[in-house]
Amino acid sequence: MTDQSGTPPKTDPATTVYSDTVTINAPASVVWEVLTDLPNYGAWNPFCIAAKSTLEMGAPLEMTLANYTMPGETYPNVEYVCANVPEKLLSWELPDSPEMPYPARRDQVIEAVDDQSCTYYSTDAFFGPNAQHVMFFCSQWIKRAFDDTAVALKERAEALHRERKAAA
Repeated sequence: MTDQSGTPPKTDPATTVYSDTVTINAPASVVWEVLTDLPNYGAWNPFCIAAKSTLEMGAPLEMTLANYTMPGETYPNVEYVCANVPEKLLSWELPDSPEMPYPARRDQVIEAVDDQSCTYYSTDAFFGPNAQHVMFFCSQWIKRAFDDTAVALKERAEALHRERKAAA
């Protein structure tokens, strides 16, 4: 399900979690910079507290995620980059496998409003025979995690943009 168009694929709304859309008072380039600066995720991202990848198509993305069902706990997760369209779309997916029969795709979408602001939202689409099961048991905490991430990304990108404007 690779996609380089900059637009996430259509998914079934019944098996897709949608974050809130936030307006970010910073250029799309600054938001993209924060999203792709994986070594610094721990400084701002409350859900994905560590990440490592080349972000090349098909590359693994090794993550340490906060466990929203067990506060204070974390767990490892590996997914694979399936879209990387600078300043527009960054996506990764979990392929279906016997060990993990819960295929999914995470899309993070940036849409420029003008040269000084943009919007951001993310989705997590689940596929296959277990999609409804995942939605029933996980959609509430996934939504909370993605909403928290959207707000934190907004705060991080706006702070970085303000710092740069003040230094200019």
